[in-house]
Amino acid sequence: MNVVQNDLGLSNVAAAIAEPARTRMLCALMDGHARTSTELAAIAQVSTSTASAHLAKLKDAGLLRVQVQGRHRYYDLGDPLVAQALEALMVIGQGTPFTPRTPDRLQFARTCYDHLAGTLGVQLHDRMLEAGWLLAAGEGEEYRISDSGVEFFHGLGIEVAELRALRRRVACPCLDWSMRRPHLGGALGAALLRVLLERKWLVRDLDSRALTLTGTGGRYISKRFGMPLIQPSRPLSASASLELQQLGG
Repeated sequence: MNVVQNDLGLSNVAAAIAEPARTRMLCALMDGHARTSTELAAIAQVSTSTASAHLAKLKDAGLLRVQVQGRHRYYDLGDPLVAQALEALMVIGQGTPFTPRTPDRLQFARTCYDHLAGTLGVQLHDRMLEAGWLLAAGEGEEYRISDSGVEFFHGLGIEVAELRALRRRVACPCLDWSMRRPHLGGALGAALLRVLLERKWLVRDLDSRALTLTGTGGRYISKRFGMPLIQPSRPLSASASLELQQLGG
């Protein structure tokens, strides 16, 4: 019975994601911000009534949740695992052999729901493993945080003990769709992005998932992590902006 239920559950989720308008809605919500049905209708390029039907299907599949504030209803991803699954599907969707087509600034640094993705996210993930702050237990499994890692994250203002008390995986790999290598997910990944934004080492774009590395941020991240940083090669062009919209922002 469990096998049958799992098969049906997977089929329902796959069917919910399969429609292009619903895919655009889900991708738009991967920046961690909640949006109204009107905003999502514009993103998906459908009418408000059609958008409502799509959102209901996504909610029934457990991919979205709804927050009600007064007369307004806001939609966001139902769980960080949804963003992780979407990132993995984007990797598969690019086909083989892998050829990165992501606009430079979006590929360099962006949000993956509530944690850091892109070239910078993968760089920091690899450095944390190399330095021994994170310890890999096995492929795809949750990372352990070493004593030196606890001390390192404390220096950034992140208390690992508090993260362990949350009802969420503390630190885990999340496959990056533009790099096809993991970046850091879980509560630790979310806490790290929050710190980088609070210190203004990274700044959110107003209209996309892209993140900008500030001059101060580049110096301090390089110093704290003990590594040189790969910088984005050029600003986002008009054609890249269009591709960004096609990718779902």
